Amino acid sequence: MLVTKRPVQVEAWQWNFSPEQEESPSWMNDALVKWPAIGGAAFEPDHPYGPRIVIASLEGVMTAQPGDWIIKGVKGEIYPCKPDIFEQTYDAGNS
Repeated sequence: MLVTKRPVQVEAWQWNFSPEQEESPSWMNDALVKWPAIGGAAFEPDHPYGPRIVIASLEGVMTAQPGDWIIKGVKGEIYPCKPDIFEQTYDAGNS
């Protein structure tokens, strides 16, 4: 059976870890306070494998690297998304 995913609007923020970085949205700042609880996130700028943001999700700990998008889903959950998948899946600027 083929199905079509319903179109829903979600919020997204691209994390670049650069001086030109767009300010993080309030929902991301809220997640940083919740770590290590589900829905929380931690910024690890000095991680041995490079700067990253780790996110505690229902599926386990997920990792975002510079250039990745962080998405706030329809139930308020946050999760990372690689740029190539983001471009194939989302239309930006249609708010």
